[in-house]
Amino acid sequence: MNSPAFNPKVVFGLLLFGALAFAATLYLIGAGETSRGPNDGGSHAAAKGLTGYAALVDILEAEGHEVTISRNQAAFDDNALLILTPPTFADGEELTELIDRRRYAGPTILVLPKWYAIEIPDSVPVEKEDGWVMLGGVSPVPWFPTLGAEYQGEAKIVELDPADGADWQWGARRGSLPDREQVQTIGDVGMVPLVTTSDGAILAGYYEDDGYYPVLDEAAGLPPLDEEGRDTGRWNVMVVAEPDLFDNYGMADRARAALAHDLIDVAMEGEDLPVVFDLTLNGLGRTQNLLTLAFAPPFLAATLCLVLALIVVAWRAFRRFGPPVAEARAIAFGKGRLVANGAAFILRTRRLHLLTGPYIETTRQRIVAALRLRTADDDAALDRAIARRAPDSPGFGESAAALRGAHRPHDILRAARALKTLERKLTR
Repeated sequence: MNSPAFNPKVVFGLLLFGALAFAATLYLIGAGETSRGPNDGGSHAAAKGLTGYAALVDILEAEGHEVTISRNQAAFDDNALLILTPPTFADGEELTELIDRRRYAGPTILVLPKWYAIEIPDSVPVEKEDGWVMLGGVSPVPWFPTLGAEYQGEAKIVELDPADGADWQWGARRGSLPDREQVQTIGDVGMVPLVTTSDGAILAGYYEDDGYYPVLDEAAGLPPLDEEGRDTGRWNVMVVAEPDLFDNYGMADRARAALAHDLIDVAMEGEDLPVVFDLTLNGLGRTQNLLTLAFAPPFLAATLCLVLALIVVAWRAFRRFGPPVAEARAIAFGKGRLVANGAAFILRTRRLHLLTGPYIETTRQRIVAALRLRTADDDAALDRAIARRAPDSPGFGESAAALRGAHRPHDILRAARALKTLERKLTR
């Protein structure tokens, strides 16, 4: 038995590694994990730069909240607190449709953008980490006035005077902002203020509509409203005009971090809701595909069964019954094989009659040698010698003539067999 050219264990290991690498590649492509990731210096929950909100995510998780960073618009319909952090050039009509869609699904916090920021280039000689940014100035959000009539307002950038007192206030609470010279505020049209500047400009508030929001009204210092005539199934929409109350830049101060956490708690209206940060408005959306679904419940079970079946098939292929059978040569060695192949070729070409002459002469030579005659050309002398040796046998000339006169394969074989029988009688 020939030994295999390769060790079966090594081959199985290579195949297993290749299969796992291929499956991992498919999954990473389907999950969109082939790029650098969402920490791109933007103003969203996955960014760790000054204008991102990753620090707020960590604070909420540390406080026991169920926090999700969503890259799929299916989360817009979840019963959760949705925090929207759209970029400077968002679409006002799209935002309006999104907010309307959320009114009976869960509360919404809309954080307005303000900063222009770029990632720190490698040419700047400073210590930095991935996603860190440089602030390049501010601009009032341009799409806020383009929202639907129920939500639109005007944002503006103001400079706070230190002589006026604290930068922000909420009831008896006071605090400062990272940059008091560039503070974004909004007008009070249809807005109930929660957090304001010392001169009353709104930094954070919620829309005053037909909804019933006793928790928010209490936080705003308003007298309780009568529930009758109010839409109790409607959730509030809170607007944070000054992003430094929520972003990483603002979370450097303990008082601002506590303020952001309390605003989120108030927005939940006394419910223990999950918190969802949206990334789709920042261009980081991702839709599920077949590759992703194959590795997610409930399809994960079918994928695992398929993988186990492939493993079993591969194992049986390596552990087959008995040793491998060596393949025989197409043309064997030896004269006998050569003769057999030649005969088969003649049969296939239907030229059997061409063998009669050579066969007669070959048989003649063997009979002459057996009878020890001097010449093989005289058929009469050959027949006389055969008659003396085997009186009851036909003569050579008669048998040879019968073979020469045969044309059909059956007749040729019968005549050749008769001549062979005569030879056996004379040579034994």
